[in-house]
Amino acid sequence: MRPIVEYEPMDRATFEREIVPKGEPAVFRGLVADWSVVRAGQAGPQSLAQMLRDAATDEPIQVWFGPPEIEGRFNYDAELSGFNFERKLATVDQLLELLLRQLGHEKPYSMYAGGIPIPKHLPSLVSAIPVNMLDMTRETLISLWIGNRTHTTTHWDQSQNLACVVAGRRRFTLFPPKELKNLYVGPLDFTLAGQPTSLVNIDAPDLETYPQFTEALKTAQRAELDPGDALYIPALWWHDVLSLQDFGSLINFWWRDAEPPLLSPIYALYHAVITLKDLPPNELAAWRNMFDHYVFGDNGDPVVHLPEPARGILRQRTPELVARVKKLLSDALSS
Repeated sequence: MRPIVEYEPMDRATFEREIVPKGEPAVFRGLVADWSVVRAGQAGPQSLAQMLRDAATDEPIQVWFGPPEIEGRFNYDAELSGFNFERKLATVDQLLELLLRQLGHEKPYSMYAGGIPIPKHLPSLVSAIPVNMLDMTRETLISLWIGNRTHTTTHWDQSQNLACVVAGRRRFTLFPPKELKNLYVGPLDFTLAGQPTSLVNIDAPDLETYPQFTEALKTAQRAELDPGDALYIPALWWHDVLSLQDFGSLINFWWRDAEPPLLSPIYALYHAVITLKDLPPNELAAWRNMFDHYVFGDNGDPVVHLPEPARGILRQRTPELVARVKKLLSDALSS
């Protein structure tokens, strides 16, 4: 696979001018090597665990537990009607204790907690994880990920992502958004963690069942990251993450370059599926033209010929306009 392009750590202006507009992933070696949590991890799992314990509240988090047989690969069951793991509540302290107990075990239980909001669950850690490359004045979700040798199935996130490895080596495999057709994605509305995921095991692909996956592999990019390294993942890029050691931790930053309120386009997709998918071909083509014109801007600004007060829901977005459209949709869907 093609290696992900690597860059030296850079300032915010350079990142926003030269990296983000490319829409391509980028590795930054040593970007967060000076974080105290990274140094604690380099001293050993017990040292990092103690630092996280000291920062953590007693607020429970959701933890995934899987039997040794899944070998860290959290996924659906064979019928796609359930999952091969259980979700249970635990504190950060309880999870760390369970992970430490299993260090060096030949066949450990798979344990993983992802997307733990740091300001809520480890508030004192926020000031210890600065990233000068990011604009921290905008709305940013800062999360902690902890587990053992786990394999996060190929999925996408709607936000831009800077993933910073704190402890344990991690392998990232990325595919561009256009590879959707070759990734054999599972259910849209019954997911492991909110985002649709690929059904293909990239380390042992069943090419009889998923033959087009070979096309996706031609576009794949891969990198292995050490503690202190960071990876920029553009929004909607598919990514598969493998934790390569018995104890691993990562902190990531999610943000969107969009006007607030930040609504999720996935619901527009759900609605489009039930309202458009089965229309006659000629009507579907006409609606495609509508979306291209009004949403994707294929023909420029669709309301440039209208005075501002007459632009309706296509005028400049404000919280009041969003509230009006939400009510319009709510009334229509509840009738």
